[in-house]
Amino acid sequence: MNYARKLAAIGISSVLAVSLAACGVKEEANQNQPAASNNANTAGSNKAIKLRIMWWGSQARHDATLKALDLYTKKNPNVTFEPEYQAWDGYLDKMSTMAAARNLPDIIQTDAAWISDWGSTNRLMDLTNAINTKDVDPVLLDTGKYKDKLVAIPLGNNAFGLVYNKAAVEKLGITPPKYGWTWDDFFKFGKEAKAKLDKNKYVYKDLTTDGMYDAYQLAKGKGWPRADGKFNYDKETWLDWMNKFAEMRAAGIVPPADVNISDKGADAKLDLMIQDKVLFRNSHAAEFSGFDALKPGQLALVTIPQDKQAGGWLKASMYWSISPDTKNAEEAKKFVDWFINDPEAADILGTSRGVPVSKKIVSGLESKFTPIDKAGIELINKTAPNAQTFYPGPGIKNGWDKFDKEYTNIVQQIMFDKITPEKAWEQVEKLGKEIK
Repeated sequence: MNYARKLAAIGISSVLAVSLAACGVKEEANQNQPAASNNANTAGSNKAIKLRIMWWGSQARHDATLKALDLYTKKNPNVTFEPEYQAWDGYLDKMSTMAAARNLPDIIQTDAAWISDWGSTNRLMDLTNAINTKDVDPVLLDTGKYKDKLVAIPLGNNAFGLVYNKAAVEKLGITPPKYGWTWDDFFKFGKEAKAKLDKNKYVYKDLTTDGMYDAYQLAKGKGWPRADGKFNYDKETWLDWMNKFAEMRAAGIVPPADVNISDKGADAKLDLMIQDKVLFRNSHAAEFSGFDALKPGQLALVTIPQDKQAGGWLKASMYWSISPDTKNAEEAKKFVDWFINDPEAADILGTSRGVPVSKKIVSGLESKFTPIDKAGIELINKTAPNAQTFYPGPGIKNGWDKFDKEYTNIVQQIMFDKITPEKAWEQVEKLGKEIK
């Protein structure tokens, strides 16, 4: 599994794909001439076009996106959509299967961790100079590049942090964590909160396999575990992390392994935080509105704990990419341009994919930001001053695909008490030596 962004992706795919008829996006086309503007169909064509489009996210993101698609069709009556959407789990596997069959949707939501693999195999269209990005921060835009090709258009600014049930924490009579807290604070809070929780309630998800180790090693000043595509796991830090979570499993601060792997983030029925089984889980700022929709007014965000350095980072929340096999390339490009630049679209989408990338759009929306929007923006602002430089990972090349698969298996064995962290490290280190 890709390590940097594929957080909370352990388990069986929870596919929520819904048929076009069920979601209410219009299919009819007519012969009206599309409006000629920067953010609408300017080709002068009235040919009926249907664009397939796929994304992952929460129900809140699904609803907002579907409304935006409906608006685009109203502005461009000859263009309709065939949307496919689901939760995060299983999304990359589905996208990869489609790519292998040369059956990718015209427009696909992508993640930074995939750009190296997909860009190097020409599975994403080069969008250099094809989209109006003059109001997008150049540094953010560059995160969507593979070498000199722009293969992914950023859709939101984002920060990695933690979301927690503030209402439940306050009910327990515990002071909620504050921005800037440390890893020592994190482990101390776990013990304090568990002492006041019922037996089958837990403080944190077991973060052993959730990519959070990256944040821990960064905070210790040891760099990314896969820095520059090389094996850079620090033995002392890794064993410290694994042993601390083993202790927390034994103490009931985190759930037993069988409970933990049942979790699916932002799923109304399977998310452990939403089901009140844990108080905390990892999250991105862009995901907060989706979590809040499932537990309105009860949740809050906090930065990743720090140590010698910060543990959190900023990144683009996600991207739109276009399939190189699309038969509707120009219309797909126009849609992506419209999606990031049109004020009416921005009113609908809000911060469902993070803080919008267009500075002009953000300025126009500022007075309309909800408290939930502002919470996500605050996490970004609190993370930014000392944020780690985001590294999307090496992809699956040079043996990392085998490493990903085996690493997850090894760490799950630790969680199920099948192997000690020390014995597990021997296997991880052996795998690391196979990286080319």
